Amino acid sequence: MENSPTTLGSKGLINKHEFLRVIIQCLYSLGYKKSASCLEIESGVRYKSIEFDLLESQILSGDWDDCIDTLNKIKDVKDDTRSSVLFLVFKQCFLEYLNRGDDSLALSVLQKRVPTLHMSNETVHKLAYNILALKEMELGKLDEDVISELRKRLVMELGKQLPPPIVLPERRLEHLVETSVTAQIDSCIYHNSQDAVLLYEDHCCGRDQIPTETVQVMDNDKLTMKHVLRSHQNPVSFVAWSPDDTKLLTCGNLEVLKLWDVETGTCKHTFGDHGFTVSSCAWFPDSKRIVCGSSDPEKGICMWDCDGNEMKAWRGMRMPKVLDLAVTSDGENLISIFSDKEIRILNLRTNAEQVIFEEHSITSLSVSFDSKFFIVNLNSQEIHLRDVAGKWAKPLKYTGHKQNKYVIRSCFGGINSMFIASGSENTQVYIWNRQSSTPIEVLSGHSMTVNSVSWNPKRPLMLASASDDHTIRIWGPSQSNKIQPAETST
Repeated sequence: MENSPTTLGSKGLINKHEFLRVIIQCLYSLGYKKSASCLEIESGVRYKSIEFDLLESQILSGDWDDCIDTLNKIKDVKDDTRSSVLFLVFKQCFLEYLNRGDDSLALSVLQKRVPTLHMSNETVHKLAYNILALKEMELGKLDEDVISELRKRLVMELGKQLPPPIVLPERRLEHLVETSVTAQIDSCIYHNSQDAVLLYEDHCCGRDQIPTETVQVMDNDKLTMKHVLRSHQNPVSFVAWSPDDTKLLTCGNLEVLKLWDVETGTCKHTFGDHGFTVSSCAWFPDSKRIVCGSSDPEKGICMWDCDGNEMKAWRGMRMPKVLDLAVTSDGENLISIFSDKEIRILNLRTNAEQVIFEEHSITSLSVSFDSKFFIVNLNSQEIHLRDVAGKWAKPLKYTGHKQNKYVIRSCFGGINSMFIASGSENTQVYIWNRQSSTPIEVLSGHSMTVNSVSWNPKRPLMLASASDDHTIRIWGPSQSNKIQPAETST
């Protein structure tokens, strides 16, 4: 062992002593105490540092003066950390002095020791109040078992506050491994699975983890008609399925909003009058409330229940026209697009509002399944990703698709909404990993503009796209090694 190297790994980045300490800690935390103890003896490396071992011994024996002296001598500890741990020790002193009836020592610590820590007056007063409260309650003497347990808790608390290398952070090896696995997942552009990642090899997914090939083409000849929904006077410009799949909202072009029963095909309610021109609509996650926006500034935004009762409204002379809107899946936020370039995020619980301005006109909006992010399509041929909480200073940007003249709708998809998909005016479907601004896949198959895409929220390997070529394509993972299925109807 005399010539044993001090570093490990092909690049010499791992300190051997530190590595052994982390392994020993892991063995203890997993309950393998004998194995941990044997490794300590064989390697000559102790899991606990000399300083902390001494502190633990002094605390458990109630040797407070030496404990305080040891804490003051430890190097490389920030002043605020040192004050914090000393204060915890002083609190234990107070309790024990009071418990044995030594009021003068308790007051001495309060008057002479605590002021050296430069704690706030409020903290000192609170401590003094607790001392007086204990006296007035005549708590009585605590037995030795209780005192011993309180000292053990103090040792654990100091272990959480003192920095490395004096004390190792809890479960350090697990944290290092988990960080490494997370980094590999984040760097894997095709990762789209909830299966556990093996530790035995580096993680890397292939293209078969995302939809890249057409598995079904649906057109008018291959679809079975279930209902014809007749009621609108003008062409339908927008539809929205309820989260429970039992109801459908339809917006007529410059017309009213209608609610349909999917099973029967009957119109259950018409919202607003013929002067209420609806531009977009969205469901709340409970499938019992809806919200819609109007291109008429005086109409604004309205929230209704499914019986047509208006629950809330945002309108007024200063309200700009609404182009698009969405409700996050947790029901917390209403995101609206106003007058081409303005985004407003309204927290429906607190009424707090964020306002964001884009340089170019916005054509559509989509929210991630986890309610944390949203994307907007711009006519500058960019897609911008922003966080709903408003913590990001700048959006993430995605390019490659073509959008100049038409409304193109994009969506999130995959596990944890890690992918973005979009149609394009050049007949193709584009897929990005959220970490990359350039597409990881460009899917060909349509013959005209792809207007809209939808990633299945329950089946992360399924994507649908709709095009001006009058077809809907269902995309699945690569089946290049299998017989390609024929075009079928559903």
